[in-house]
Amino acid sequence: MNVVRLVQFTDLHLSGPQSAALRGVPTLAAASAALAHAQRGLWPPDALLVTGDIVNDDPDGYAHFRRLFGTLGLPVLCLPGNHDVPLLMRQTLAGPPFVAGGHLELGRWRIILLDSVVPGSAGGALSDTSLAALDAALAQAGERPALVCLHHHPVPMDSRWLDAVGLANAAAFFHVLDQHPNVRGVLWGHVHQGFDALRNGVRLLATPATCVQFRPRAEQFELDSRPGAYRTLELHADGTIRTELVWLDKDAAYGSMSAA
Repeated sequence: MNVVRLVQFTDLHLSGPQSAALRGVPTLAAASAALAHAQRGLWPPDALLVTGDIVNDDPDGYAHFRRLFGTLGLPVLCLPGNHDVPLLMRQTLAGPPFVAGGHLELGRWRIILLDSVVPGSAGGALSDTSLAALDAALAQAGERPALVCLHHHPVPMDSRWLDAVGLANAAAFFHVLDQHPNVRGVLWGHVHQGFDALRNGVRLLATPATCVQFRPRAEQFELDSRPGAYRTLELHADGTIRTELVWLDKDAAYGSMSAA
Protein backbone atom coordinates (compact mmCIF):
# COMPACT_ATOMS: atom_id res chain seq x y z
CA MET A 1 0.00 0.00 0.00
CA ASN A 2 1.29 3.47 -0.89
CA VAL A 3 -0.48 5.22 2.00
CA VAL A 4 -1.07 3.81 5.50
CA ARG A 5 -4.10 5.32 7.21
CA LEU A 6 -4.35 5.32 11.00
CA VAL A 7 -6.79 6.72 13.52
CA GLN A 8 -5.34 7.51 16.96
CA PHE A 9 -7.37 7.61 20.16
CA THR A 10 -5.77 8.32 23.50
CA ASP A 11 -6.52 8.76 27.20
CA LEU A 12 -9.93 7.06 27.24
CA HIS A 13 -9.82 6.63 31.06
CA LEU A 14 -12.42 3.85 31.13
CA SER A 15 -13.64 2.25 34.35
CA GLY A 16 -15.82 -0.74 35.16
CA PRO A 17 -19.09 1.15 35.83
CA GLN A 18 -20.59 2.27 32.52
CA SER A 19 -21.54 5.65 34.00
CA ALA A 20 -18.07 6.39 35.43
CA ALA A 21 -16.91 9.96 34.76
CA LEU A 22 -13.63 11.84 34.78
CA ARG A 23 -13.92 15.48 35.83
CA GLY A 24 -17.63 15.32 35.03
CA VAL A 25 -17.29 13.67 31.61
CA PRO A 26 -18.64 10.10 31.24
CA THR A 27 -15.62 8.40 29.73
CA LEU A 28 -17.27 5.37 28.12
CA ALA A 29 -19.81 7.58 26.36
CA ALA A 30 -17.01 9.93 25.26
CA ALA A 31 -14.90 7.09 23.83
CA SER A 32 -17.94 5.62 22.08
CA ALA A 33 -18.76 9.01 20.55
CA ALA A 34 -15.20 9.46 19.29
CA LEU A 35 -15.18 6.02 17.69
CA ALA A 36 -18.62 6.54 16.13
CA HIS A 37 -17.53 9.90 14.74
CA ALA A 38 -14.41 8.36 13.18
CA GLN A 39 -16.54 5.64 11.58
CA ARG A 40 -18.54 8.32 9.78
CA GLY A 41 -15.36 9.62 8.15
CA LEU A 42 -12.89 7.89 5.82
CA TRP A 43 -13.46 4.41 7.20
CA PRO A 44 -11.95 1.90 7.51
CA PRO A 45 -8.35 2.91 8.21
CA ASP A 46 -5.58 0.33 8.05
CA ALA A 47 -5.29 0.23 11.84
CA LEU A 48 -6.34 1.97 15.04
CA LEU A 49 -3.73 3.29 17.47
CA VAL A 50 -4.43 3.79 21.19
CA THR A 51 -1.62 5.52 23.08
CA GLY A 52 -2.29 4.81 26.73
CA ASP A 53 -4.54 5.47 29.70
CA ILE A 54 -7.07 3.10 28.24
CA VAL A 55 -8.43 2.71 31.77
CA ASN A 56 -8.43 4.98 34.77
CA ASP A 57 -6.68 2.75 37.33
CA ASP A 58 -9.54 0.22 37.00
CA PRO A 59 -8.74 -2.91 34.96
CA ASP A 60 -12.46 -3.66 34.67
CA GLY A 61 -12.48 -0.91 32.04
CA TYR A 62 -10.59 -3.17 29.62
CA ALA A 63 -13.80 -5.18 29.06
CA HIS A 64 -15.47 -2.04 27.64
CA PHE A 65 -12.42 -1.41 25.47
CA ARG A 66 -12.51 -4.96 24.08
CA ARG A 67 -16.21 -4.60 23.31
CA LEU A 68 -15.78 -1.25 21.55
CA PHE A 69 -12.60 -1.95 19.59
CA GLY A 70 -12.36 -5.72 19.33
CA THR A 71 -15.03 -6.41 16.71
CA LEU A 72 -14.17 -3.79 14.08
CA GLY A 73 -12.09 -6.08 11.90
CA LEU A 74 -9.03 -3.82 12.25
CA PRO A 75 -5.68 -4.16 14.01
CA VAL A 76 -5.77 -2.21 17.29
CA LEU A 77 -2.27 -1.12 18.31
CA CYS A 78 -2.04 -0.41 22.04
CA LEU A 79 0.50 0.75 24.58
CA PRO A 80 0.09 1.50 28.31
CA GLY A 81 -0.17 4.82 30.10
CA ASN A 82 0.37 5.74 33.72
CA HIS A 83 -3.28 4.98 34.61
CA ASP A 84 -3.14 1.55 32.98
CA VAL A 85 -2.23 -1.73 34.63
CA PRO A 86 0.36 -2.93 32.09
CA LEU A 87 0.43 -6.64 32.99
CA LEU A 88 -3.35 -6.95 33.08
CA MET A 89 -3.63 -4.84 29.94
CA ARG A 90 -1.37 -7.21 28.03
CA GLN A 91 -3.22 -10.24 29.38
CA THR A 92 -6.66 -8.82 28.58
CA LEU A 93 -5.63 -7.62 25.13
CA ALA A 94 -3.59 -10.67 24.17
CA GLY A 95 -4.11 -11.83 20.61
CA PRO A 96 -5.77 -10.39 17.50
CA PRO A 97 -7.03 -7.86 16.74
CA PHE A 98 -4.98 -6.29 19.53
CA VAL A 99 -1.23 -5.63 19.32
CA ALA A 100 0.02 -4.62 22.76
CA GLY A 101 3.57 -3.31 22.38
CA GLY A 102 6.47 -4.30 20.16
CA HIS A 103 6.57 -3.26 16.53
CA LEU A 104 4.96 -4.19 13.23
CA GLU A 105 4.99 -3.29 9.56
CA LEU A 106 2.09 -1.56 7.83
CA GLY A 107 2.75 -0.92 4.16
CA ARG A 108 6.20 0.65 3.87
CA TRP A 109 6.17 1.83 7.49
CA ARG A 110 7.42 0.35 10.76
CA ILE A 111 5.25 1.27 13.76
CA ILE A 112 7.02 1.00 17.13
CA LEU A 113 5.01 0.85 20.39
CA LEU A 114 6.93 1.76 23.57
CA ASP A 115 6.08 1.28 27.24
CA SER A 116 7.08 4.43 29.14
CA VAL A 117 5.22 3.57 32.37
CA VAL A 118 7.04 3.88 35.70
CA PRO A 119 5.00 1.96 38.32
CA GLY A 120 3.53 4.26 40.95
CA SER A 121 4.45 7.43 39.07
CA ALA A 122 2.49 9.81 36.86
CA GLY A 123 5.70 10.58 34.99
CA GLY A 124 7.41 8.17 32.65
CA ALA A 125 10.75 6.83 31.51
CA LEU A 126 12.11 4.26 29.08
CA SER A 127 14.16 1.45 30.59
CA ASP A 128 17.59 0.57 29.24
CA THR A 129 16.00 -2.57 27.82
CA SER A 130 13.32 -0.52 26.03
CA LEU A 131 15.90 1.89 24.62
CA ALA A 132 17.98 -1.02 23.33
CA ALA A 133 14.89 -2.61 21.77
CA LEU A 134 14.00 0.72 20.15
CA ASP A 135 17.50 1.03 18.73
CA ALA A 136 17.34 -2.51 17.32
CA ALA A 137 13.84 -2.04 15.87
CA LEU A 138 14.94 1.10 14.06
CA ALA A 139 18.17 -0.45 12.80
CA GLN A 140 16.38 -3.55 11.53
CA ALA A 141 13.80 -1.42 9.71
CA GLY A 142 16.38 -0.53 7.08
CA GLU A 143 15.02 2.21 4.86
CA ARG A 144 11.45 1.83 6.10
CA PRO A 145 10.14 5.11 7.54
CA ALA A 146 9.33 4.68 11.23
CA LEU A 147 6.65 6.07 13.52
CA VAL A 148 7.58 5.82 17.22
CA CYS A 149 4.68 5.84 19.69
CA LEU A 150 4.66 6.22 23.48
CA HIS A 151 2.47 7.67 26.21
CA HIS A 152 4.59 10.32 27.93
CA HIS A 153 5.67 13.52 26.22
CA PRO A 154 9.40 13.69 25.36
CA VAL A 155 9.45 17.47 24.81
CA PRO A 156 8.26 20.30 27.08
CA MET A 157 4.64 21.42 26.74
CA ASP A 158 5.35 24.82 28.35
CA SER A 159 3.19 23.80 31.31
CA ARG A 160 4.99 23.66 34.66
CA TRP A 161 2.82 21.02 36.32
CA LEU A 162 2.50 18.84 33.22
CA ASP A 163 6.19 18.96 32.32
CA ALA A 164 6.98 17.56 35.78
CA VAL A 165 5.32 14.29 34.70
CA GLY A 166 6.76 13.90 31.20
CA LEU A 167 9.41 11.48 29.93
CA ALA A 168 12.23 11.72 32.47
CA ASN A 169 14.97 10.42 30.17
CA ALA A 170 13.95 12.23 27.00
CA ALA A 171 17.61 12.99 26.19
CA ALA A 172 18.41 9.26 26.07
CA PHE A 173 15.32 8.67 23.92
CA PHE A 174 16.31 11.31 21.38
CA HIS A 175 19.91 10.10 21.41
CA VAL A 176 18.63 6.77 20.04
CA LEU A 177 16.33 8.44 17.50
CA ASP A 178 19.08 10.71 16.24
CA GLN A 179 21.10 7.68 15.12
CA HIS A 180 18.36 6.61 12.71
CA PRO A 181 17.41 8.88 9.79
CA ASN A 182 14.40 6.66 8.99
CA VAL A 183 12.49 8.05 12.00
CA ARG A 184 9.79 10.27 10.57
CA GLY A 185 7.43 10.80 13.48
CA VAL A 186 6.98 10.55 17.26
CA LEU A 187 3.43 10.34 18.59
CA TRP A 188 2.13 10.44 22.17
CA GLY A 189 -0.87 10.97 24.46
CA HIS A 190 -0.87 11.83 28.21
CA VAL A 191 -1.02 15.61 27.78
CA HIS A 192 -4.76 15.92 26.95
CA GLN A 193 -4.07 18.58 24.29
CA GLY A 194 -2.72 18.89 20.78
CA PHE A 195 0.88 19.52 19.77
CA ASP A 196 2.61 19.58 16.37
CA ALA A 197 6.26 20.51 15.82
CA LEU A 198 9.40 19.46 13.95
CA ARG A 199 12.70 18.40 15.48
CA ASN A 200 15.54 17.62 13.07
CA GLY A 201 12.98 16.86 10.41
CA VAL A 202 11.01 14.49 12.65
CA ARG A 203 7.32 15.25 13.21
CA LEU A 204 6.41 15.48 16.92
CA LEU A 205 2.70 15.01 17.62
CA ALA A 206 0.50 14.92 20.72
CA THR A 207 -3.21 14.17 20.59
CA PRO A 208 -6.01 15.33 22.91
CA ALA A 209 -8.00 12.85 24.98
CA THR A 210 -11.32 11.38 23.98
CA CYS A 211 -12.70 12.82 27.23
CA VAL A 212 -11.45 15.95 29.07
CA GLN A 213 -8.59 18.26 28.05
CA PHE A 214 -5.90 20.14 29.99
CA ARG A 215 -5.50 23.86 29.44
CA PRO A 216 -2.33 24.48 27.38
CA ARG A 217 0.60 26.33 28.97
CA ALA A 218 -1.01 26.32 32.42
CA GLU A 219 1.28 26.77 35.42
CA GLN A 220 -0.94 24.59 37.62
CA PHE A 221 -3.45 21.87 36.85
CA GLU A 222 -6.36 23.38 34.95
CA LEU A 223 -8.97 21.91 32.64
CA ASP A 224 -9.71 23.27 29.19
CA SER A 225 -13.22 23.68 27.80
CA ARG A 226 -12.49 21.88 24.53
CA PRO A 227 -14.35 18.64 23.81
CA GLY A 228 -13.00 15.18 23.09
CA ALA A 229 -10.88 14.55 20.01
CA TYR A 230 -8.93 12.01 17.98
CA ARG A 231 -6.27 12.16 15.27
CA THR A 232 -6.17 10.83 11.72
CA LEU A 233 -2.85 10.08 10.05
CA GLU A 234 -1.78 9.31 6.50
CA LEU A 235 1.69 7.76 6.33
CA HIS A 236 3.03 8.05 2.79
CA ALA A 237 5.63 5.73 1.29
CA ASP A 238 8.13 8.60 0.93
CA GLY A 239 8.03 9.24 4.71
CA THR A 240 5.59 12.15 4.60
CA ILE A 241 3.03 12.34 7.41
CA ARG A 242 -0.29 14.05 6.80
CA THR A 243 -2.43 14.45 9.88
CA GLU A 244 -5.53 16.12 11.25
CA LEU A 245 -7.02 16.63 14.70
CA VAL A 246 -10.75 15.98 14.76
CA TRP A 247 -12.67 17.69 17.57
CA LEU A 248 -16.09 16.41 18.64
CA ASP A 249 -17.69 19.84 18.93
CA LYS A 250 -21.32 19.73 17.79
CA ASP A 251 -20.40 16.80 15.56
CA ALA A 252 -17.97 19.00 13.58
CA ALA A 253 -14.29 18.47 12.84
CA TYR A 254 -11.83 21.31 13.40
CA GLY A 255 -8.28 21.77 12.19
CA SER A 256 -6.78 21.43 8.77
CA MET A 257 -4.75 18.74 7.07
CA SER A 258 -1.03 19.47 7.18
CA ALA A 259 2.02 17.69 5.86
CA ALA A 260 5.70 17.38 6.71
